[in-house]
Amino acid sequence: MRRASEAAVAAAFGLEPEELKAATRGPARAAFARQTAMYLAHVGCGLSLTEVGRVFGRDRTTVAHACGVVEDSRDEAEFDSMLTHLEDAVAALIAALAPGREA
Repeated sequence: MRRASEAAVAAAFGLEPEELKAATRGPARAAFARQTAMYLAHVGCGLSLTEVGRVFGRDRTTVAHACGVVEDSRDEAEFDSMLTHLEDAVAALIAALAPGREA
């Protein structure tokens, strides 16, 4: 799940996936991309805040903050459209990686 959201978000933000895995905040663009990936894991994949925190190596309160930042950013039409496409891409990646999927 983390790989799916990281791959989609990294591509959308023009970053390397490693930039999203950094233990520290890093540049603002990478931090916002990471927040977006956490949002997708929570909202798009249905993981709890605690589960997302464990997956991303962050505290659940950090994940909650990230989700709030991303949700507030959805007021911008361009970002909202991109996020909708990311949600669709992550869902497709997860479905493609699901065990038992016919080739």
